[in-house]
Amino acid sequence: MIAALQRLLRWCFMQVEAVFNRAFGDRLNPLYHLGAIVFFLFWVVAATGVYLYAFFDTAVAGAYASVEALTHGQRYVGGIMRSVHRYASDGMVLAMMVHLLRYFAFDRLRGFRWFAWVTGVALIWFVFISGINGYMLPWDRLAQFVSVATFEWLDWLPGFGGSLIRNVIYPGSVSDRFFSLLAFIHIGAPLLTLLLMWVHIQRVPKASTQPPRPIALGLVATLLALALLHPVWSQGGPADLASAVTTVALDWFYLGLYPLIYALPLAQVWVLAFVLTLLLAALPWLPLRRAGERRVLRLEIHPGPRRITAQPGETLLEAGLRAGLALPYECRNGGCQVCVCTVLQGDVDLGDYQPAALTEAMRANGKALMCCATPLGEVSIEVEGVSIDPEQAVPVRRYQGVVASMQALSDDVMQVMLALPGGERMEFSAGQYLNILLEDGQQRAYSFANAPYDNALIELQIKLIPGGLFSTRVFTTMKAGDTLPFEGPFGRFTLRPGHQPILLVATSTGFAPIKSIVEDAFHRGIQRPMRLYWGVRKRSDLYAFDLAQRWQREHADFTFVPVLSRPEGQDWTGRTGHVDSTMLADFADLSGYEVYVCGSVQLVADAVPAFLAQGLSENACFIDAFTVSGPIADSGR
Repeated sequence: MIAALQRLLRWCFMQVEAVFNRAFGDRLNPLYHLGAIVFFLFWVVAATGVYLYAFFDTAVAGAYASVEALTHGQRYVGGIMRSVHRYASDGMVLAMMVHLLRYFAFDRLRGFRWFAWVTGVALIWFVFISGINGYMLPWDRLAQFVSVATFEWLDWLPGFGGSLIRNVIYPGSVSDRFFSLLAFIHIGAPLLTLLLMWVHIQRVPKASTQPPRPIALGLVATLLALALLHPVWSQGGPADLASAVTTVALDWFYLGLYPLIYALPLAQVWVLAFVLTLLLAALPWLPLRRAGERRVLRLEIHPGPRRITAQPGETLLEAGLRAGLALPYECRNGGCQVCVCTVLQGDVDLGDYQPAALTEAMRANGKALMCCATPLGEVSIEVEGVSIDPEQAVPVRRYQGVVASMQALSDDVMQVMLALPGGERMEFSAGQYLNILLEDGQQRAYSFANAPYDNALIELQIKLIPGGLFSTRVFTTMKAGDTLPFEGPFGRFTLRPGHQPILLVATSTGFAPIKSIVEDAFHRGIQRPMRLYWGVRKRSDLYAFDLAQRWQREHADFTFVPVLSRPEGQDWTGRTGHVDSTMLADFADLSGYEVYVCGSVQLVADAVPAFLAQGLSENACFIDAFTVSGPIADSGR
């Protein structure tokens, strides 16, 4: 029943929004700014209310006369202010109700959104209390009707026992003190309303409280036009408690429930109000559903990448804004294309959007609107025009690592596994590195060799450099249990999102970040063709040869090409020479490829210009050049 009603309302909203988009444009569609419109109208009500209060007599005998003088004097300024005050109040209720109905239609009230929904329901009562109280102050016949009906209704509640109605039942029963109390309530209730409005938006990422200027100016113009064409007047003269009010024109925005006070028993009116309020507040949990798994979903946003989490039901945009990312957006309702993204990996529910904002061709190319799309699992997206510095993706911190294990991968390469105290895990991106902090203040940079998803331990592949201070220590005195302080993560050598085939070039332990990138790509289900060229001097330097071969057997899109620069006297039938020259021989035209190069400075200096000369785009070449502390040996170049 609820779902069917939501589908009907959702269809209606989508049709109306499409018309408004054609009329006003998606950026000025008022249905996309309902919450901000409510805030703006509140300030209009507050500003005009302060002006009116300055001329209002809070004594019961002078209240009506002061309002009449304000309305008909001051060269009509006071009358216009009174009318704008009334119409802005009505507009605020209208915007709130449409806002509530729209969020219900699009089912944006469940999960983490329950807080905004429930506080919004409470906000309705505060606004109605403020408005109904405002109708008592002019002390005309309408104010008399509202006061008597309100106190009769309230007197039904246990504890009052008719004490309230006695204040307005006889001509002399309304005292100045009581009337001043009503005026004070009309100040206090809006202040509490403003406080609750602020609370209401606390869990809404980047909630806007000001509509676009054209909408604000349009609202002001509309209010002024209504004030001039249909000004607000007092009804039926001053209040006269000696006679009952028989005819009155109600403001149905605020007083729509009041005819029921005289048409139904008061108990039924209270039950109706209570049940409606309870039903509205309970909607986030209706219909009752079996509690399911409330797992946190992992998102990866490129360029960067930046890894964040999303709560169940949270859109990509909400998750990104909550994480502090400067993502582009405008309408937040699927009416424009400002927040368009490309889904690289994973599945999303595209949500409800205007067909013009997300065409069939865009969907076929993997596009989605972040404001509408919700992740269904681990998702990787690309947001064009957003620069997310990988070095800032995860805050750089200092750690106290402990050597968990050590294993010689070759004669001069040691695998060192680091653990963090207390089972802590370090967040990083595949291809980044850390800096080992030495006692004398020096640092040594080593790439993460493990993939980010497998970060219970940190894997480093450390090459022995003759005369190297730290690498010599690793191969001679370091043992499991030793402490290694380090900081990180650093680096921009990360896999970029896209669809081009990938060429990976590594020499020596430049294989370490490549290993991290490749295993991370496999884990994320990236199906772009990858070809790894790993250049070393001799066969024994291919310390992860079996691993790379296994990758090739298990993944159809992966190819491994080992290259030896000094194969003399070895049983080797594979490729020989310089690794970059080998790759260039295989690809006469590198246009349409992405190339990732990790090796010595000499390799990068020689290879990159040759790659560019052979058609590789500068925007598709990514390098990680490393230096060594000690004599530089030939590492495959």
